[in-house]
Amino acid sequence: MNMFVEIVISFFLVVAGIFGLVGSFGMVKLKDTMQRLHAPTKATTVGVGGVLIASMVYFLLVKGTLSFHELLITLFLFLTAPVSAHFIAKTFIQAKMKPEELPGSESDYGWAIYDDPPTYYDRD
Repeated sequence: MNMFVEIVISFFLVVAGIFGLVGSFGMVKLKDTMQRLHAPTKATTVGVGGVLIASMVYFLLVKGTLSFHELLITLFLFLTAPVSAHFIAKTFIQAKMKPEELPGSESDYGWAIYDDPPTYYDRD
């Protein structure tokens, strides 16, 4: 194997390991959910992404085949990590904040999904 290829693969693996370590350290040391939110998303996107990029480089330059599995996993992680972080943040805000503490909205019914008032049905 070429020395340059080994250095590139090792670089991505070391970067992935550092971000994984920092992400896990952040999960342990940070106190609040909103503070902890940044640690796992970085560890996932950059840490796991680094391992997958190293795997793609290995298969491309050493084995001579193009592997789409790692590319698809990387794209999946880059798409799902921000969405899950957004859901965690929205859940935290909804659970911890009182309605008076939220900023005002232009809707007549506050921070709701629909513009119409809620309808209640009598259960007999």
